[in-house]
Amino acid sequence: MKKIIPIGLLLAASSIAAAEQEARPNILWITSEDNSSHWLGCYGNPQAKTPYIDALSAEGITFDRAYSNAPVCAVARSTILMGIHAPTMGTQHMRSRHAIPADWQSHAQLLRQDGYYSTNNSKTDYNILGDDRAHWHESSNQAHFRNRPNAETPFFAIFNLMESHESSLFKNRPLAPRRLTPDEVDLPPYLPDLPEIRTDIARYHDRVEDMDARVGEILADLENAGLADTTIVFYYSDHGGVLPRDKRYLEETGVRVPLVIRIPEKFQHLSPFGPDERTGEIVTFADLAPTLLSLAGIPVPENMQGRPFLGTNRVEPPGDHIAFLFADRFDELYRMRRGITDGNWKYIRNFTPHLPLAPYSFYQFGQPGWVAYREAWENGDLEGIHHDLWHPPAGSEQLHDLSADPWETKNLAGDPAHAARLAEFRERLKTTMIAKRDTGVVPEPLFPTIAATSTIAGAVGDDDFPMRELTRIAFLASEGDAANLPALKRAITSPHPVARYWAALGIRILAEDGAPAADALAPLLEDEHSVIRTTAAEALHTLGDRKTASDLLIDEASRDICDASMLHLLNTLFHTGLINEIPDTPAQ
Repeated sequence: MKKIIPIGLLLAASSIAAAEQEARPNILWITSEDNSSHWLGCYGNPQAKTPYIDALSAEGITFDRAYSNAPVCAVARSTILMGIHAPTMGTQHMRSRHAIPADWQSHAQLLRQDGYYSTNNSKTDYNILGDDRAHWHESSNQAHFRNRPNAETPFFAIFNLMESHESSLFKNRPLAPRRLTPDEVDLPPYLPDLPEIRTDIARYHDRVEDMDARVGEILADLENAGLADTTIVFYYSDHGGVLPRDKRYLEETGVRVPLVIRIPEKFQHLSPFGPDERTGEIVTFADLAPTLLSLAGIPVPENMQGRPFLGTNRVEPPGDHIAFLFADRFDELYRMRRGITDGNWKYIRNFTPHLPLAPYSFYQFGQPGWVAYREAWENGDLEGIHHDLWHPPAGSEQLHDLSADPWETKNLAGDPAHAARLAEFRERLKTTMIAKRDTGVVPEPLFPTIAATSTIAGAVGDDDFPMRELTRIAFLASEGDAANLPALKRAITSPHPVARYWAALGIRILAEDGAPAADALAPLLEDEHSVIRTTAAEALHTLGDRKTASDLLIDEASRDICDASMLHLLNTLFHTGLINEIPDTPAQ
């Protein structure tokens, strides 16, 4: 006899199923500091000891082409928080705290508004004007998902792990290697074979192991709370590192990061990937905020630039998908680099090619390996790429075949066989910078002028801002090609201060090839903007008129100028040899 199920039970079962389908996941982010993906066992390092992250990888999705858009924390974190590339916001300068448009909301704010309990334990460092903690219900070393008001409230929780930060190797923490000896470690080819670097590698394996243990503790806490089956877990690092030419550099060791995501069975419908699956799909930090909202079923704001790669609003990657990379002022040293990669090829544009590639900050010299590396260079003990890091590059462009040269030791930009690819990537970067309204074309000391009645993002994003023309001049200036001298001389007389700045910098980059423009620089020595006066003076100094340049620069130091202008002046005095070091300034 056929069993008849009461209609009430059928309706109840249907309602339960619908509720389970509509239930929103808890989301847990575990973020470690300063470790590239190659430090982990699940990314192929045979010397790594990372059992907890490896186990997470075996249960989840492992992204082999995940990129931090910036190779330093505050810049990367502003991109993560807002889902917008830092140069679009004007947050690309380390610890700068420039304002962004008031109607732009962070992922944490949007989740709070939609009923999530959002906690941060505990690093913020968002590089945006305002109170970092205001984005969260809780932001402290006591913040935790267990503090939510009730078990029915979905949570979004971040735990930031400091065990692997570069400072863990500093001289004031002289811990001996405990698992590998310096002689045993694998030494990548981009680093010189120095005892101190080998010791730092051995010690850093221990720090990564310590970090992995903390990951295990957090996952166990989630399991013991009975929440593992309802929580999507992300593990990623905030950028690459931690050895020389890692953190702060746009090479893979600085921007390629581990990203592992475990999705419980209940929410597998939110992912096109299965458990224990690897993918070469490119994802970047700009994608994290829209992906988080997509997983929570929240519409992604139009101002967010990233691509949701999971959840109900997933967007498939286009066939020509790239990661946009950027590096500007880190700590006290001004530089500007941009890059793009499709995961197979990498193009890097150095907009300050007259400056050495290292150092990119003086903070790193707390690390014995960095100190030994610099001493070896000063003593003339280095050659090849190990020597070249301490000098201005041969040109403004780098092109790397990541498949054949994963450590990026061979620059193919000058190889005629790759001229077409180089031109393609150059144009693609230029197009990307224009589309992203890259505020990096504006030197930081000019931010107050350009953003006099707006935020820098609002000013550069305005249709009236000559983005295309200024980007064109920046590319011409950084080429170091004497054929561009007539265009640079015309830009000297531009009414736009950004064009005048790039004109002066372009002549400085040309060095002796810029001599025919020496007289044309004279008006810029009296420009209304300090950054233009000092850049023009540095150009004259390079062309041999050291007295005029030195007198102007010394006089500039007595003027009432903004902090960023003072820092730029100190950089110029350092470049010209008028001072031996850059002291701390209010801008730091």
